[in-house]
Amino acid sequence: MPTFKQLPSGNWRAQVRRKGVYASETFRRHKDAQEWALATERRIDLGEPATRSKIKDLTTLGDLIDLHVTDMKEVLRAPRRSKAFTLDALKTKLGKLKLKDLTRERLIQFGKDRAKEGAGPVTISMDIGYIKLVVSHAAAVHGVRVPVEPIDLARIALKRLGLVGKGRERDRRPTLDELQSLADYFASNSRQIIPLGRIMRFAVATAMRQDEICRIRWEDIDAKARTVIVRDRKDPRDKNGNDQKVPLLDVTGFDAWAILEEQKPFSGNSSLVFPYNGRSVGTAFRRACKELSIKDLKFHDLRHEAASRLFEAGFTIEQAALVTGHKDWKMLKRYTHLRPEHLRSIKPKNIPTSLDIPTGPTPADIALGAWSNPERRAPQPNSAHASQVAKPHLEHEALSLSASI
Repeated sequence: MPTFKQLPSGNWRAQVRRKGVYASETFRRHKDAQEWALATERRIDLGEPATRSKIKDLTTLGDLIDLHVTDMKEVLRAPRRSKAFTLDALKTKLGKLKLKDLTRERLIQFGKDRAKEGAGPVTISMDIGYIKLVVSHAAAVHGVRVPVEPIDLARIALKRLGLVGKGRERDRRPTLDELQSLADYFASNSRQIIPLGRIMRFAVATAMRQDEICRIRWEDIDAKARTVIVRDRKDPRDKNGNDQKVPLLDVTGFDAWAILEEQKPFSGNSSLVFPYNGRSVGTAFRRACKELSIKDLKFHDLRHEAASRLFEAGFTIEQAALVTGHKDWKMLKRYTHLRPEHLRSIKPKNIPTSLDIPTGPTPADIALGAWSNPERRAPQPNSAHASQVAKPHLEHEALSLSASI
């Protein structure tokens, strides 16, 4: 007979002694402890191991999600905010789905349902990607027998249907009037505790993300070298320990070092330069844009603006990457949205040698009669070449005259 004991924490410990085999487990509820004890005694009677393998208990997609999260925490690589949010959402929507029901048809329907909810191609693509991640993790790490092929086929089908795809690269850059309006709004808003105007200018000066700005510390600033260390900077291949030294420049229209000096009296005793929550910064920025009727502008677009201004200042890709933190230079391309009108101010280092092209009519012009039309006649240069070109024109007129006679 199993025995049950309630612990000081309120949990219940179940113990089973049967046929010389001992097993014990702790449960939150007494009912769960009783069910476990009964199942354990049955396994012992059937000659199976008393403690059932954790892997054998994996029957739903939610189980695989929990397994993946647990494993990643054990190796100190717990999912960060974005990934954790997506996994939680998937567990809510598909957590109870049996692994045997994880079919191509079911995943295609999931994609269609997400699209009806308003999810875009990038969001649905991420959902399918994370489903494949947790499934392939369970198969590779724990040997769980669950096929990955239905997920791949579902992705292909959703892509054909236009429900899965890459994101459209944003080319939104704030205008000078928009930046001025935002700066004036933040300066005149007495209820605004966060110095949004200063943070906005610092973002354009350094190309930092809002979370990175709110994480920099005074101790990480080198006043002599005019640099700052950004801890755990975002990188798709190296999410932890990705510390980067970033120069504090004055080339984008805003002086990063001067802004830090301006902020110093307002940070108090905090070790953080900008002791504010990154999410609150984004929320306040969106609220200001709404109040000023500035459409489709995000705080992250200031990073685009900073990168573009670096190139407009004459920086090379290698130099700009030291500021923005991009290790893959190809990724930097999506942040370099140069304004076409800016190209007129660029002075080329070497002007290629031009050709001496005559401006008179060509034989094709004469044959088509274009040269006889005064409106289409090009100005004739005062040169020997022009007189030579004009001769066929006279011959053409003589031929026309003889034909009319």
